[in-house]
Amino acid sequence: MRLVKPANFSLEKQIQSLVERNLGEVFSCRFVASEVPTGREHAGRIDTLALSEDNNPVIIEYKKVESSELVTQSLYYLSWLSDHRGDFEIVARKKLGANIEISWDEIRVICIAPGYRKFDLHAVKVMGANIELWQYRLFANNCIYLEEIFRRDSGASDSPAWNGASKNPVMVEAGKKAAATRMQGTYTFEEHIENKPTEIQKVVEEIRQFILDLDESVEESPKKFYVAYKLAKNFVCMEVHHKKITLFLKLDPAEISPFPVNARDVSNIGHYGTGDLEFMIHSRNDVDLAKQFIKASYEAVGGS
Repeated sequence: MRLVKPANFSLEKQIQSLVERNLGEVFSCRFVASEVPTGREHAGRIDTLALSEDNNPVIIEYKKVESSELVTQSLYYLSWLSDHRGDFEIVARKKLGANIEISWDEIRVICIAPGYRKFDLHAVKVMGANIELWQYRLFANNCIYLEEIFRRDSGASDSPAWNGASKNPVMVEAGKKAAATRMQGTYTFEEHIENKPTEIQKVVEEIRQFILDLDESVEESPKKFYVAYKLAKNFVCMEVHHKKITLFLKLDPAEISPFPVNARDVSNIGHYGTGDLEFMIHSRNDVDLAKQFIKASYEAVGGS
């Protein structure tokens, strides 16, 4: 057995280009723009802007060395983007089409570097922002390993501990803006079942528990119009109505046979949730079949 030696990129632009070429596969995002200027006052450039599969704006920043500047800079750009939504929408619609949906219920921030200091990990925990820290390892045979080492818990409080959290005023102000932005667009699972018939609520709870029991890594992410369940990618989006529950699944409708009567191909039909297969549940009788397709969708995005 031969050990492969570690290596590194000679330029930050190299890892940026690699990630931008593979945004869909790695982060389930659509590319919007590179090196976006933030104007005279902020005097910077956002490395990558993208749009998530939930239609949320995404900021991605890169460093080829361990640096606390990456977290500070990312939060600073998050503050800028919160105040310049129109600028993002113009660029996104120019790249992705005039009719593209853009949701501001949260802004996702992704930091990518070969390592982080303990102070960085503490800072992002107290900031309350939707920030992810990803660590990469490059090897001499041109293989790269990318690992997520921090993501804000979706169930955590959005009230950050400001006292003594940071001595950097830029970081403090950016973090406050990030927390305020999240608080304006935070939704809960309970809101989706509120005032729904008791029978529908029972079915929703059964489906929810089945999904969460698939894997301890499954994340529940309530949005304005649906509740998303995901690993690295969404694999179920659930809309709760008064007379039915609609699931959107990451499955290719063309590969499903026999095709269920309560499902349809929505790959060319606009809808809020992500996924090309729509499955409708009208009563408890439809749940067992729905579970089969939910599990298949989970496996399709890498679950096991």
